[in-house]
Amino acid sequence: MSTPLEDSRAATGADRLRGLWAGAATLPNQLTALRLVLAIVLFVLLAWELYLPGLVFFLIAAGTDWLDGYFARKYNLVTTLGRILDPFADKVIVCGTFVFLAAASGMLQTPWGLRPWMVVVIVGRELLVTALRSFIEDRGSDFSAKMSGKIKMALQCAAVVAALGYLVYGGPAGAPGWIYGTMIAAVWLAVAMTVYSGAVYVVQAARLVQAQA
Repeated sequence: MSTPLEDSRAATGADRLRGLWAGAATLPNQLTALRLVLAIVLFVLLAWELYLPGLVFFLIAAGTDWLDGYFARKYNLVTTLGRILDPFADKVIVCGTFVFLAAASGMLQTPWGLRPWMVVVIVGRELLVTALRSFIEDRGSDFSAKMSGKIKMALQCAAVVAALGYLVYGGPAGAPGWIYGTMIAAVWLAVAMTVYSGAVYVVQAARLVQAQA
């Protein structure tokens, strides 16, 4: 026979499962799941060097990111599952796209273009901030997204769009000068903002830890 404590734990676990299932059924979380599916299709397209369809799929995925946030806030559909899945989907699609872009032959031949070390900086920053957020929130402090993080995300998406557009035109062999210049500026701004926003989070985490000491 089970004890009252075991029954209570079982009930709590069942309630959590029901809560996760209810969260998964909300429209914002369904849009987030769709974004993960779009990411897989996008990566296949980029592996085949189909950059125009890839650009279209990336824009659609970015649109679902805006929509799920809009519906979650407007109709109060924010869930624990959504708080986990939404940033995860964002990181998968943005970081994954940067990986494929850095490996594209047209980008490797481009002076001052996207380079593997830049992708390492971008992915490393995301891993660092995720680890800091988990550590700080486990200690009971708030570690919500900052404006610098939101600007970073916007600039990274702009860099992806600019880089895909550059490759659509054939890269160094056929892209007009203004597209090349736009792509270079977008990529370097995104990398700079990635480093800056990462530093902002590190400083914030250090202050919170010091305040709790």
